[in-house]
Amino acid sequence: MKVGLIGFGKTGRAVANVILQNNGFCLEWVLRKSTILENRRVSEFLGLQSDDPGLIYSSTTISISELLDQHPVDIIIDFSSQTGLYAYAEIAGERKIKIISAVSHYGENENKLLKEISNNTVVFWSPNITLGVNYLLFAARFLKKIAPWVDIEIVEEHFKGKEGVSGTAIKIAEALDIEKTDINSVRAGGIVGKHEVIFGFPYQTVRIIHESISREAFGNGVLFVAENLSDKMPGMYNFEDILLPYFSMGSIKS
Repeated sequence: MKVGLIGFGKTGRAVANVILQNNGFCLEWVLRKSTILENRRVSEFLGLQSDDPGLIYSSTTISISELLDQHPVDIIIDFSSQTGLYAYAEIAGERKIKIISAVSHYGENENKLLKEISNNTVVFWSPNITLGVNYLLFAARFLKKIAPWVDIEIVEEHFKGKEGVSGTAIKIAEALDIEKTDINSVRAGGIVGKHEVIFGFPYQTVRIIHESISREAFGNGVLFVAENLSDKMPGMYNFEDILLPYFSMGSIKS
């Protein structure tokens, strides 16, 4: 499965690292704004042995149309920014290229664009694409369903420079019917990402915690999603669509 990666910051590099080490996927190229590292191979930059082309391109010197003409892909993975979508989404839709976006925040216009593109191709978006944090979300929803009256607190911790409330924490709050303003945010040092849901019962407390030890966890999540999208028809998908079949009693028994 041929992959194009948009964005090459700390997380993008970690994702590229995971893709390069998986034989089921081929990293064709990386597209970023900066011209730094342009025309270098990702594997060389990361110090890995790989036969994947994985050349780094700059959006200031090549258009996405030219890039896809020269190096077609099956999937575009986006770890760039809220506005990065506008550079490739319409073209990807026209060419039936699957889109997997892990951008933390999208506004109303970006969400509208994703839905429009999903009429032509498979579109997946999750503000946190790690498998573990999405399992946390499922478990929290189940516990809330059992005890809808329980006291709930959400705490999210991230690195010092992260702006705004975590998109993952907002998604958890929405799923549990909690106001976004009640999310507790901590910014300190180089914390990769930690989310905790605290359930306060009389005489006992339940805590569900997910912590990303390394950004490579996002790469594992991307490949899990890509594998589970392989047979999907055009449409808009999220983690719930992918995980629900695994939670059926038949899957558990087997």
